[in-house]
Amino acid sequence: MARVFSIDARNPDLRLIAEAAAVIQAGGLVAFPTETVYGLGADGLNPAAVARIFEAKERPLTDPLILHIADPEALPSLVRETPPSALELARRFWPGPLTLVLPKRPVVPDIVTAGLPTVAVRMPAHPVALALIRAAGTPIAAPSANRFARTSPTTAQHVQDDLGDRIDLILDAGPTPIGVESTVLDLTRPVPTILRPGGLPREALEAVLGPVAVQTRMDEGPQPSPGMLPKHYAPRTPMILVVGPPPQTRAALRELAARYAAQGHQVGLLVAEEDRAAMADLPVETVVLGPEDDLETVARRLYEGLRELDARGLSLIIARDFGAQGLGLAVRDRLLRAAGGSVIAVNRDAEKHG
Repeated sequence: MARVFSIDARNPDLRLIAEAAAVIQAGGLVAFPTETVYGLGADGLNPAAVARIFEAKERPLTDPLILHIADPEALPSLVRETPPSALELARRFWPGPLTLVLPKRPVVPDIVTAGLPTVAVRMPAHPVALALIRAAGTPIAAPSANRFARTSPTTAQHVQDDLGDRIDLILDAGPTPIGVESTVLDLTRPVPTILRPGGLPREALEAVLGPVAVQTRMDEGPQPSPGMLPKHYAPRTPMILVVGPPPQTRAALRELAARYAAQGHQVGLLVAEEDRAAMADLPVETVVLGPEDDLETVARRLYEGLRELDARGLSLIIARDFGAQGLGLAVRDRLLRAAGGSVIAVNRDAEKHG
């Protein structure tokens, strides 16, 4: 089993960081916290070490990884072109939940990028992550520290549950503060394009860049960004997502839950605080993510809530949508993929504008 080091999230013990960095330098795997989710890290310039990530997660080689750096000045060593837009975004949002896709230099192994000529890079906003990258002295390749396509980990226990017997070390600094992965922005296209909505809202990017496109679906084959496959972040329990305005969504949730429960299903609901009373008399399990308008809490609780319901031995999870504004876009993206396309739209306009 992996060793587990409990470490202070704000003031990490540099002796423990040094031990973890030595594992990275030796080609091993270390799970560590970022501000988004826990990552599974390896030396990003060592192809053999990176291959261990794919093996541990059972991840296809067509799904690329993100390189994590501890200083924006490291970016030019990994990418061939650093446009002014990249420098401005790094100045404003790094460290933080923004990943930039740019043309890669030959030093970046092809296994990191799914063989594509671009690489995804970010600087995380977590003292433990930054200390580990600095101590290791190399960019750290790190997807989420869970089995491939399953629900991402926001605590060290989640990592232990999924990968404890497959990796070397876990740095436990408590729950991650954002709870959904970084926003991935492709700067190689004529219009900057979000490939994966995440912890930095689209609106923040557009305030700097002007119009930003969103492309979150790709065909089979090498993907330009992680998190673009149609089924991802998924619990083992089958799941349905209900999309629409809150009043209609609440009514549809209740009707669906009552119908499936009457058919003998053990139903779990992933809902907002405002939905609780409407579901109280139903024979279902309910997990509340937070108030409808508190998207930070909803995002932070999302994966924990999915894991909680998944552990209860249910036959079906029904989740509600939280809109497409701010962090709602990232939450919607994760729920859509977790449901694998099993979506009920109770208002076509809501679906159209999502």
